[in-house]
Amino acid sequence: MTKLRFTVQALALSVFMLALASLAQAQATRTWVSGVGDDVNPCSRTAPCKTWAGAISKTAAGGEIDALDPGGFGTLTITKSIMVDGTTGQGFGSTLNSGGINGFVINDSRTASPNTIKVVLRNLSINGAGTTLGLNGIRFLAGKQLLLDNVTIENQSNHGVDMQVGVLAFMHLRNVRISNCLQNGVNVRATQNVNMVVGIENSTFYRNNVGVHGDDNARITIRDSHADANLTTGFSANALTAGRFAVMNIFGSTTSNHNNAATSRGLLAGTSAGGGQIHIGSSAIHTNNVPFNVSANGTIFTFGNNQISDNGAPVGVLTAAPTGLD
Repeated sequence: MTKLRFTVQALALSVFMLALASLAQAQATRTWVSGVGDDVNPCSRTAPCKTWAGAISKTAAGGEIDALDPGGFGTLTITKSIMVDGTTGQGFGSTLNSGGINGFVINDSRTASPNTIKVVLRNLSINGAGTTLGLNGIRFLAGKQLLLDNVTIENQSNHGVDMQVGVLAFMHLRNVRISNCLQNGVNVRATQNVNMVVGIENSTFYRNNVGVHGDDNARITIRDSHADANLTTGFSANALTAGRFAVMNIFGSTTSNHNNAATSRGLLAGTSAGGGQIHIGSSAIHTNNVPFNVSANGTIFTFGNNQISDNGAPVGVLTAAPTGLD
């Protein structure tokens, strides 16, 4: 009887190990989705899946999910390193997140190695339009780094991109367009006393409440980008928590047409309990009701080569930036 029991146990263990091996083999480095796919498929190029969520379980960590053709591929929670590419050969990969939900969530907090994943989202459209708007286009809650490349986000009731991580983390936006979000186009805030390092290039923020907002421990560099006609502020560095600080560097960019209200401004530095600091050079501040608003715990450093014209009266003054050493 004992020998039989051991034999059964050994057989069960063998079956379990074979199942694990089969599962590992089933995960491909590259998988595919299609508007006419099916999530029961293996997500190969000739038998694609229907949704991002259907494909990710069949994609190995560090792998890639590609769209074969235009389609609405659903929302996605990401817990491992992955690239999601909507491609542009046949059209654009789309996610509709109306109904008060998030489009993409990056969160590896419950994995065996939290705050380590690296995620790329490329060639995507994330739209929250509907009777009830979407919540956030993208939420970055736990992970190491996130790259957004050629991504369009619009019609969210909260933020276009919301980065709130509790360890040192990195995010880069390249060729990103965010519009019509009721809060911030980009919102960056550390949940612990660590830095959130963000780079933004060649991107546009239009008709959000705030174009780009740096909160607690945000370290944001913006280059060749535009904040236009946002409802309250173009670019804001303004930490909410006492003892925390937000820093924003802006080069070769424009903040303009912020005139929705009398207090609408191109730049805002430090009006809350924490502090805010902006460095701006080779940039334009045009046609804002308030070109810049500098509080007692905020500073806007200028390199003296900006174009500032056709604005209302400023609040506070600009400070000449230290020249440094060549």
